[in-house]
Amino acid sequence: MDKKTKYNYGKIRKKLEAALDPDRFEHTLGVAVTARMLARIYGADEEAAYTAGLLHDCAKNVSHKDKIKMCEKADVCISETEMANPGLLHAKAGAILAKKEYDIEDEDILNAISSHTTGRPGMSLLEKIIFVADYIEPGRDERPELMKLRKEAFDDLDKCVIDILEATLKYLTDTAKAIDPATSNTYDYYLNNGESDE
Repeated sequence: MDKKTKYNYGKIRKKLEAALDPDRFEHTLGVAVTARMLARIYGADEEAAYTAGLLHDCAKNVSHKDKIKMCEKADVCISETEMANPGLLHAKAGAILAKKEYDIEDEDILNAISSHTTGRPGMSLLEKIIFVADYIEPGRDERPELMKLRKEAFDDLDKCVIDILEATLKYLTDTAKAIDPATSNTYDYYLNNGESDE
């Protein structure tokens, strides 16, 4: 994978291993490999998928205060929900960090990092792949719906996106955790529009 590629994956992995806790780093590798497999199935750019998968959580261990600062400095909109729960900002902050610290210029990769937790209306194929790979990667806890979603991911990506959004909203509601409006908006968009506007 490291031969004849646009990015120095050895360097990226080393930097990530230093920045993330061991469990998060393992999760990151799982997402990257899963994203590359999905890209192969759906005809997306495998290198872009692997790169976005590697970097999707690059800001996860950044302090809440610094995540807010990073987003404010970059003029990235912070919702009320995100301000009250700054952990939700790791995706947006991750896109900023990927550009600044890992020299990623590809807008599709940056968007995939930025939208990987909530999704967004009108996602690109790469964005959907990262969104799904983050949820189904092999190291994830065995929630009841995971087996079904893992199979579905390789058969019908669009349906899998909707089902993950639904499972996420149910989990957040059942556990009384904050729901980012972006998740609800994305779910409504795909539920009502079916195929995405690619």
